[in-house]
Amino acid sequence: MVRLVSLLPFVFVAAMTLGVSACAPPPAPVAFAGEPGPYVLGPGDKVRLTVYGQTNLTGVYPVDAGGKVTVPLIGAVPAAGETTSALRAAIATRLRGGYLRDPDVTVDVDTYRPFFVLGEVTTAGQYPYEAGMTAEKAVAVAGGFSPRARHDSVIIARKVDGRIVRVTAPVTALIEPGDVITARERWF
Repeated sequence: MVRLVSLLPFVFVAAMTLGVSACAPPPAPVAFAGEPGPYVLGPGDKVRLTVYGQTNLTGVYPVDAGGKVTVPLIGAVPAAGETTSALRAAIATRLRGGYLRDPDVTVDVDTYRPFFVLGEVTTAGQYPYEAGMTAEKAVAVAGGFSPRARHDSVIIARKVDGRIVRVTAPVTALIEPGDVITARERWF
């Protein structure tokens, strides 16, 4: 009994510390560095190529796993890491090199690469991206949060400058194509 009484102050301090830390607000979310720039193509995207007056070249072309778009006559053109305007210029230059005199080329994103939802959601998986999606909408597409999920924030993993960056973000954060959104389990 004497031993238990001597430990009582330590147990009280530990219980108070845990109680206070459980009530503390979660740490502030970290944002991705920099302002969003122009959309950069990647594997999984599909681009709509239009070459005025050339119906056999006009169509939808996927960006393959190697990051290239294969166009009739000119072959594979590097697309991953490029904007649509840079890809348009590269295709026009190649077509000008012996195939067309003055090609009028446009390139637009037809279908964005998918995003992924993992963790405490009803149906984890891969889903089609739509412009302007928030993390909350992404979770809704995955069937919503599970009963054990935190509803205030998620972890977003995104490839930035060739490396994967993971940040804790509020559910109102905008996501990008290719992001991996992880709904976390709540503690209480």
